[in-house]
Amino acid sequence: MTPFLALSRLIDQITTWVGKLSMWLILATTLISAGNAIVRKIFNVSSNGLLEIQWYLFAAVFLLGAGYGFLKNSHVRIDFIATKLAARTRNWIDVIGIIVVLFPFCLLCIGLSWPLFTNALATGEMSQNAGGLIRWPAYGLIPLGFSLLALQGLSELIKRIAFLRGVGVDVLSHEATKSDQEKYLEELEANVVRKLAEEK
Repeated sequence: MTPFLALSRLIDQITTWVGKLSMWLILATTLISAGNAIVRKIFNVSSNGLLEIQWYLFAAVFLLGAGYGFLKNSHVRIDFIATKLAARTRNWIDVIGIIVVLFPFCLLCIGLSWPLFTNALATGEMSQNAGGLIRWPAYGLIPLGFSLLALQGLSELIKRIAFLRGVGVDVLSHEATKSDQEKYLEELEANVVRKLAEEK
């Protein structure tokens, strides 16, 4: 199981790097959007290319950031049910979900989007809007994003199986899913309570 856990850690590092890149894309999208709006209002000038790059970046944030959301366990769950289940049950549900739903869905999306991407790349497909952008980078985000999501799914599957075999931690536990900020605030609160108790 050790080589698989090492592979999982490597995938997590890649996903974290891509996720942090996606966060910067949000800033880029915001700045371009604001800049485009200001130029349009002040100078009455607009650019279809700038409008389209906003859409491309917005798509990139969601498609490239999906794996990061999975890594951080921030995707949608029915928490009021999940919290009532035993740890092993939660992990078994995830194992089945990853194998039966996530992997086939990712493969389907990759398979359907790949011809779209290669055709746009081969033909040099351009936007129909005047001054618009080439289309293949946007189409390429679809198979890339679902490939990264499937890769993170593999990492999560390894972690769930490791826990079920007794050689890994439960990444679905409440403690494991806390953000660094939540842990810091809890530690800060504990220090304040301890100091108040000492003063009494």
